[in-house]
Amino acid sequence: MSVPAPLPPGTVLGIVGGGQLGRMSAIAAARLGYRAHILTDEPDGPAAQVVHAVTIGAYDDPDALRRFAMAVDVVTFEFENVSADGLELLAALRPVRPSGHILRISQDRVAEKRFLTEAGIQVAPWREIRTLDDLSSASTELGLPFILKTTRLGYDGKGQSRIHRDEDMQAAFDSLAPHPLVAEGMVDFACEVSVMVARGLDGTAVTFDVTENRHRNGILDLSLAPARVPETVRDDARAIALRIATALELVGLLGVEMFIDRDGQVLVNEIAPRPHNSGHWTMDACPVDQFAMHVRAVAGLPLPPAVRHSDAVMKNLVGPDDMALWPAILATPGLLPHHYGKTEARPGRKMGHVNVLFPPGALPGEFGVDAALGPLAEDGGKPA
Repeated sequence: MSVPAPLPPGTVLGIVGGGQLGRMSAIAAARLGYRAHILTDEPDGPAAQVVHAVTIGAYDDPDALRRFAMAVDVVTFEFENVSADGLELLAALRPVRPSGHILRISQDRVAEKRFLTEAGIQVAPWREIRTLDDLSSASTELGLPFILKTTRLGYDGKGQSRIHRDEDMQAAFDSLAPHPLVAEGMVDFACEVSVMVARGLDGTAVTFDVTENRHRNGILDLSLAPARVPETVRDDARAIALRIATALELVGLLGVEMFIDRDGQVLVNEIAPRPHNSGHWTMDACPVDQFAMHVRAVAGLPLPPAVRHSDAVMKNLVGPDDMALWPAILATPGLLPHHYGKTEARPGRKMGHVNVLFPPGALPGEFGVDAALGPLAEDGGKPA
């Protein structure tokens, strides 16, 4: 099968979604000579501030989707909580990369886990939960504690509940929606890592370095690149990401979240067919970052090696406390700030991030990371 020619400069990249990932993708597209046009229901969101054009409308509105499609040359998306049916309509009018089929898998935890299992990818023990009887059986089979999650629309720690005892099950089952739910067994956890993999129209695929991730209150707090795990574990993680991208016939970018257990075994947690928060370190530590790699793949351009010239730490800026430190962040040498253009710093809302770079092989230990973050250090700089 012949591979379509790369899209020429001046082509319009259509992005479904108007958040910060769309914003940074649009900026990357501009550097490559493309114009970005977004479909969003948020008139002055992060992406709308930097793009060539905006279509305002719901992600499942056929009229808005058709108007959007007629104004762009290729379509991608910047987060999963968009309409897969809407993407199918767009796919009848313009190329959609990654495909709506991949979106459907990533939107539904049951479909995602079934796909991964059928592809021979190891995941944590899980059960589909449709009734309270299913939940009772899961408690016996998985053991306590375990985590109960929604199959759709959960992110940043939302849509899940930890079940410590049988008495917790009824309230959790009633409060989490929509049903069915997914029960996940606990992993003998050493750390969480992720891998960003890009795959082009010609099947060429590249992976960025394995990244170690740490969360706070269910939200990603720090990413460290490279992950401080044995080289054999890194190799396994990258190989798994490549296998998933190939099995999906991905065209675009995919984030693969994984758990590393105490025995060094790699278990896949979730996939995200888009740029990913844990890949933001690439913006300053790589010649071609995750957003440029995403645009290249979607546009059919060659994919260069996903190399890293520096070790890096990424720190998310969340809510009003972190944003109160913005002047101090700007005044601190070594902090590389990225603001998302959001005006209201609500608790739990991602407002931006900072990167800190180190020479290759010189990623420091805990005290060194803390010192490099200056006002954002674990115990310093934040308002009382």
